[in-house]
Amino acid sequence: MLLGIDVGTSGTKALLCRPDGRVAATATAEHPIQRPQPGWSEQRPADWWRSTVAAVRAVLRKARCTGRQVRGIGLSGQMHGSVFLDKAGRVIRPALLWNDQRTGPQCEAIERAAGGRAALIRMVNNPALTGYTAPKVLWLREAEPRAYDRLATILLPKDYIRLRLTGEYATDVADASGTLLLDVRRRRWHRGLLDRLGIDAGLLPPLVESPEPTGGLTASAARTLGLTPGTMVVGGAGDQPAGAVGNGIVTAGVVSATMGTSGVIFAHAAGPVDNREGNLQSFCHAMPGAWCVFGCMLSAGGSLQWLRDTLWADETQTLRKAGRDPGVLYESMIAEAAKAPAGCAGLIFLPYLTGERCPHADPEARGAWVGLTARHTRCHLVRSVIEGVTMGMRDQVELMRGRGIAVRQVRAGGGGARNGFWRQMQADMYHAPVATISTNEGAALGAALLAGVGTGCFAGVPEACRSAIRVRQTLRPSASGRKVYDAAWPVFTQLYRDLKSRFRELENLK
Repeated sequence: MLLGIDVGTSGTKALLCRPDGRVAATATAEHPIQRPQPGWSEQRPADWWRSTVAAVRAVLRKARCTGRQVRGIGLSGQMHGSVFLDKAGRVIRPALLWNDQRTGPQCEAIERAAGGRAALIRMVNNPALTGYTAPKVLWLREAEPRAYDRLATILLPKDYIRLRLTGEYATDVADASGTLLLDVRRRRWHRGLLDRLGIDAGLLPPLVESPEPTGGLTASAARTLGLTPGTMVVGGAGDQPAGAVGNGIVTAGVVSATMGTSGVIFAHAAGPVDNREGNLQSFCHAMPGAWCVFGCMLSAGGSLQWLRDTLWADETQTLRKAGRDPGVLYESMIAEAAKAPAGCAGLIFLPYLTGERCPHADPEARGAWVGLTARHTRCHLVRSVIEGVTMGMRDQVELMRGRGIAVRQVRAGGGGARNGFWRQMQADMYHAPVATISTNEGAALGAALLAGVGTGCFAGVPEACRSAIRVRQTLRPSASGRKVYDAAWPVFTQLYRDLKSRFRELENLK
């Protein structure tokens, strides 16, 4: 068996798969989030360890698997989070997470130190974003200097679990890309930027490729988890690159479109992708010698959830009171959307309910319905939200095409994959076939497959993906759908530009 461990924001998932990539069992254990101030988001690394232990023990029971059967372990997890450790490897303070927003001033300071935004992008291929790790380090130095004086090592979330498993300090180049401290082109820490920021390179762990072994389980960790001492742990990857491996996004022309609360378009690349405009994220891939590029819109499935909780508020509350998941309402909502015509009779929804990241790095962007008339009904409202979200995803697809990334097949994941109506809409919108695959396990499966490469079960990452992943169904673009959306999409993109200054004025009316 191969074990994948994915340390997410709300919980840790453990997955066991066989050497041919077939999933045997999964288990998840939750961990809490602390929000001590508005815009702050923190977690205690000890809670990640507790949920990891619970998930691993549970998945072994479910699979009826003994520790001796586990050949290798791969790690994945939420990206960008900061784990601050002292010389003894003890946690100094709770980790700042990817969605923590306190570091705006530090992002500005990083750009100034680099010589401007364009210079920073030339160094590390990405702009400074509040979610990244580097501004969190500067915040600690400025806001909690006594804690910073104790700082000996900076780790990412999954790498803290590696430390607990093996006693080794390491991170992989894919996850390290999201620190804003990696020379993405050369796959090494950027000493020049570190010097400009006054960050000691000795605070950062050694770098490895994602399938590379990083150490074996200690006797103590093995005993706690129910595994065998010495079991190999490989580098692993952050959740986006690991999830791409779990979806088979390891060859040119195949991209993924994953709709959770946010929406991500992810593509493989043979070399570093030019990101001079800074509106995409350009990282090392979890596949050695490869790179990746992806974008993230902030409110994809989140827009549909908002609509459910607003127009279906009574039904949502009734289900919650009964202890049932209100997510069951989505199928009826999509069925209602299918009653409206493509294009919604001139109604367009801008899905910027929580600001936007890609293609518009604009925290002040706001959602809107434009073109609303008395003839529009609830089915038009629902369909317009789904169309608006999908047009936002198309924004990312077109950015990638503009960078020379081929989009020959899109593999749908998350909420956008569960319904043929929405998959067909995506095919029409993206001008590409949209496929579903044999598994929906994402990052945890990707981590397990990386463990399989590192322990010799597979010759490489592409072979691992071919073994584990099969295309189930493919929907091709329809001429009628393309015609409607090709007319609507330019209007959608222009509406943001027309309203951008008004969004800022609306903020002043609060």
